[in-house]
Amino acid sequence: MSYFITFEGIEGSGKSTQAARLADALKRAGHEVVTTREPGGTELGRKLRAILLEADAVAPTAETELFLYLADRAEHVSRLIRPALERGAVVICDRFSDSTLAYQAWGRGLDQEMVRSADLFARGGTAPGRTILLDLPVEDGLARARQTGPADRIEQETLAFHRRVQQGFHEIAAAESERVARFDARCDLATLAHQIAADVLEWIGKAR
Repeated sequence: MSYFITFEGIEGSGKSTQAARLADALKRAGHEVVTTREPGGTELGRKLRAILLEADAVAPTAETELFLYLADRAEHVSRLIRPALERGAVVICDRFSDSTLAYQAWGRGLDQEMVRSADLFARGGTAPGRTILLDLPVEDGLARARQTGPADRIEQETLAFHRRVQQGFHEIAAAESERVARFDARCDLATLAHQIAADVLEWIGKAR
């Protein structure tokens, strides 16, 4: 049985922090854990991340942006995620397919079914068994994100764009409630980490 867990949410929702805390909890429980992120989980992915997110990067068209993210995903799944799952590791990924849907379909307005089809091809059927959605008001998330340093290209998008992205995440969570567990990201870090670890350990126990 493979355990692939993803973290999703708007900018500033605390995905990286909580992914690291979950990794620590799972290691203490005796699991081999691989943590990664998108974009940027591979050598090629790190170059694509710079193209996609650097504040002064040339803004691609919506279609180009989609295919750059999917190029990162195809490389990521083939070189890192799938091999780790096949050897029995737990893989925790900061962003995956749900972000592509939320940002490129809801945020950019690309056709949802086209985005889903292209994403399915890029990931070759690899999919998370559990997704942690960290939810908070858009304004709060952007304020948090901007406290950590200069805004990247996506963080500089309009408030309306980020609200559409959040709507996308909410609709995905409602449609796939068996997979997506939604948590209030305004909760204090330690309590939230405890809630997430309990949820994931319960999921792993049921999935065995």
